[in-house]
Amino acid sequence: MAPRDQRRATLLEKFQQLRAVTGSRAVNKASIVVDASEYITKLKERVESFEEEGGTNLPMEVNVEALERGFRINVYSEGSCPGLLVFILEAFEGLGLNVQDARVSCSENFSLEAVGEEEDGVERIDAEEVKQAVLRAITSWSEDRKG
Repeated sequence: MAPRDQRRATLLEKFQQLRAVTGSRAVNKASIVVDASEYITKLKERVESFEEEGGTNLPMEVNVEALERGFRINVYSEGSCPGLLVFILEAFEGLGLNVQDARVSCSENFSLEAVGEEEDGVERIDAEEVKQAVLRAITSWSEDRKG
């Protein structure tokens, strides 16, 4: 096969792949490209919609470890989470936890490492309760950002 025919066959194969990926029913090359362009536009819209709806549903890592008196709480997200710290601190307050030590980063990602100690006179809670309270705080923060 001549190099020109080989290039033509390769190009035709690429158009067929593009047609298959985009779900195009077009036959001619120009129509396949137009369909692909529309497909890309729809994908962009879906991504933007997802970011608007799910942009606050960032993957969060929440770990709680029971200490002798209190808990070590770690929360991490790969994205920035403006305002999340306030919601988490309110959850600690609701549980009767006093923050004894904390390190927080809210720039490119969200990272919280905190040691919370139970207030005197507060009913003993376990690590799972603390984790669930933090997860509820994250959900509340997420809903607040959507609204």
